[in-house]
Amino acid sequence: MKKAVILFVFLFISIISVGQELRCNVQVVSSQIQGTNKQVFQTLQTAIYEFMNNTAWTNHVYSNEERIECNILINLQDHSGDEFTGSIQVQSNRPTYNTSYNTTILNYKDDNLRFNYVEFESLEFTITEHRSNLTSVLAYYAYIILGLDYDTFSLMGGTEFFQRAEQIVNNAQNAQEKGWKAFESRKNRYWLIENILNDRYRGIREFLYRYHRLGLDVMESKDAQGRSEIAESLDLLQKIYRQKPDPYLFYYDLIMSAKSDELVNVFSESFMAEADRVYKILVEIDPTRSDKYKKIKQQ
Repeated sequence: MKKAVILFVFLFISIISVGQELRCNVQVVSSQIQGTNKQVFQTLQTAIYEFMNNTAWTNHVYSNEERIECNILINLQDHSGDEFTGSIQVQSNRPTYNTSYNTTILNYKDDNLRFNYVEFESLEFTITEHRSNLTSVLAYYAYIILGLDYDTFSLMGGTEFFQRAEQIVNNAQNAQEKGWKAFESRKNRYWLIENILNDRYRGIREFLYRYHRLGLDVMESKDAQGRSEIAESLDLLQKIYRQKPDPYLFYYDLIMSAKSDELVNVFSESFMAEADRVYKILVEIDPTRSDKYKKIKQQ
């Protein structure tokens, strides 16, 4: 009897410890769709919430406090029968060591969302084939979220999750829905994962690690040291920029859009020489946001 109790406790701990990597808030907006049963949108929202939060995306052990905070906003624009079209916006955060501050890692809107969904059907996904465009898209972004998060904690730590996202893209090459193929656009799911895993742009992943683990994470106790490391990490982005990569380098722009405001805040209390150096790098590598970076010089 005692052994049975121990076995039950072990199984219970295993169930709650493995998986559940994400704490994902999900919102499905259907305000643009008129004259239809609104209940299906609530059912869809619940199904996506359960899929994202209850799927075991890894075999790693997560405590409740370690789950990755993320948000998914699906804005539906059309609904006909079982077919839905719209956009999906994905956002994820990472806590900064020993503080209450959460830093944005990913904030991206994907306008190529089209899928079929029958109310109350279970959402099924397998890494080996493209069964459903909805679950493939959701799983793809789950692995992107995981990969980026792991990259900020260890150098190139997210590779296995990025490779799974790449496999999802490969599985979807015969899909009718857009977003999966190289020739459709230079800004889609195909090109995001291609950029991430391309050795030519390895410096962006190194930047993520140095910026977060060696920079932000030490600023609570060693402010100047952490800020200096962030400034040094920008050299990695500058090097890639000066190699004149593809002007449509999707991943590069994604990182800068997530970090531009934070960089201004980080260097708002920097000494003049450091602020000037950072400003010059930022206006070179991210010229479209030059006006924003002027705030660094105005401190």
